Amino acid sequence: MNLQFEYGKDMISAELPDDTDVFIPGVTVPDPECLPQTYESLCNATLESLRNPVSMAPLRDSAGEGDRVVIIIPDIVKGGLQETAHRKISIRVILDELYSAGVKKEDILLLFSNGLHPRTTPQEMKLILGPELFSEFYPSGQITSHDSENPDDLIDLGNTPAGDRVIMNKTVFDADLAVLIGHVQGNPYGGYSGGYKHCATGITHWMSIATHHIPSVMHGEDFTPVSTKSLMRRKFDEIGMHMEDKMGKKFFCCDAVLDSSSRQIEIWSGYAKDMQPLAWATADKRTYVPYAEDKYDILVFGMPQDFHYGDGMGTNPIQLMQALSAQVIRHKRIMSDRCVIIAFSACDGFFNDERWPYAREIYELFLKSGNILSDMDAFSRDFAHRADYIDKYRYHGAFHPYHAFSMMSCGHIAEMNTSAIYIVGAKSPGIARGMGLKTRETFGEALEDAKKKFVGKNPRILALPKTFKTGAVHLGLK
Repeated sequence: MNLQFEYGKDMISAELPDDTDVFIPGVTVPDPECLPQTYESLCNATLESLRNPVSMAPLRDSAGEGDRVVIIIPDIVKGGLQETAHRKISIRVILDELYSAGVKKEDILLLFSNGLHPRTTPQEMKLILGPELFSEFYPSGQITSHDSENPDDLIDLGNTPAGDRVIMNKTVFDADLAVLIGHVQGNPYGGYSGGYKHCATGITHWMSIATHHIPSVMHGEDFTPVSTKSLMRRKFDEIGMHMEDKMGKKFFCCDAVLDSSSRQIEIWSGYAKDMQPLAWATADKRTYVPYAEDKYDILVFGMPQDFHYGDGMGTNPIQLMQALSAQVIRHKRIMSDRCVIIAFSACDGFFNDERWPYAREIYELFLKSGNILSDMDAFSRDFAHRADYIDKYRYHGAFHPYHAFSMMSCGHIAEMNTSAIYIVGAKSPGIARGMGLKTRETFGEALEDAKKKFVGKNPRILALPKTFKTGAVHLGLK
């Protein structure tokens, strides 16, 4: 059969065996039905949720005149940008409820929770919020993004009972009400976005993120395949609840369970500790898909140049390794012990030096050190303190330098759980080989080599077109 896969900025055609299985999220197995996607209907569903939250008072009873409110918003990496996206709808409804309770507009801050991701630009803010909401709050300085390196807007809350350091955004800490807007969508890190994952990763310092995005957590037996019962997920919850304990208030969460096209299936509000399991029960029906009759020996997919973390995700070797591992984390349940990956990637030397200014230096360090990816964590603290890279993060649209090491910790998971990884179509194959990957010019060449060395003459093959361009699922056995 002939299939099209993402490849750089274009598509690439490949001839696969006729008995190849093909899975496309939301298509091969339909998602649960989403809510009616009209503005009015979604506003009503959101309002119903805000007025009937889990284990908390309704939003309009949670703040009043003179109270300072921070609405914490996920960055552009996930959640959808359509006119009926959860962020656009929920912020407007939340504002109306706050105003009706007596909260003044000038006492509200919209804060993007980018964590170690690039700080949200005004252009991105306008895309996420829509022009009307952006114009209401941006000119008065009431929209900003978290700066994890601003000492004047961070507060050290000490350690959780488990010993994890918690340094969080001080404006959120000082607010009378902190509203977390989240997306309950499949995530290789702890099962789902939203809930306590949002605050634990989005409004903290790299030293807090260095308590969970590290080899000792990410290479544990409970991390792959993905679940909501991993040590990482427990750490998210413990950090979030530690914040609440020190703040003396709970986050008011408004999370939407999203489908493969980032449309709302359900909307949940309230106390994260009690709300998360309820939202996950619905999200599980879309995300954990019992699909396979038997385990597969080969996974095949394509790498766009621009996805998830931005332009260069599918060509920058550090980011490419994380993307490979994300597929393993999601799909390990249906991978045989001898499984190999065949991935199409242009891998043409485009690192995107503006977005990942440190990547070339770290890649060269990796080549010289002779380490495996997980050992690179030893260099993470030095890079995390580099003034030049911190300046790029704070003021020039770059990821924080520590982020690279969390990516490499994840990247090693693909090496741990596959017999081999083939990159097909690499224009600079030496870069891929430098990461320990095999390179071939065509899919046929990669398949034949895999048959000879790893999977035998009749491998079971699963093709995953669009796996990086839709809301992903976590595949399992029937």
